[in-house]
Amino acid sequence: MLDVNKELERPSMEKRRIHISSKRQITIPAKYFDALGLSKEVDCIYANDMLILTPVRAEESAFAEEILSDLIEQGYTGEKLLAEFKRINRQVRPAVEKLIEEADALAKAASLDYVDPTDDIFGTADETKA
Repeated sequence: MLDVNKELERPSMEKRRIHISSKRQITIPAKYFDALGLSKEVDCIYANDMLILTPVRAEESAFAEEILSDLIEQGYTGEKLLAEFKRINRQVRPAVEKLIEEADALAKAASLDYVDPTDDIFGTADETKA
């Protein structure tokens, strides 16, 4: 299970301004692309006036292959294999939903703790007018 407190201890927040093209496209900086292990797709979540891009990990077929491989290794065959596969496969969605809830909690905590350093760097709008 994901330890939310441990995850929050990592320096996991960094802000960078990214240009949006006339076709509404963005370029993900290589540093972030590589760190997240991205390839051709990301999941895009819109919540609380934020866009959250997350790596696309395993597709359902990958879960199915892993489940079947594990069950075969355990000696399941025939109807017992099918019944056990169905039972375990039904548990995948609730487990993924739990992971999403935990990710949402992390994102919420990170957004509450975020401090915009712009005024510290450039001064406030009132100071720059003077």
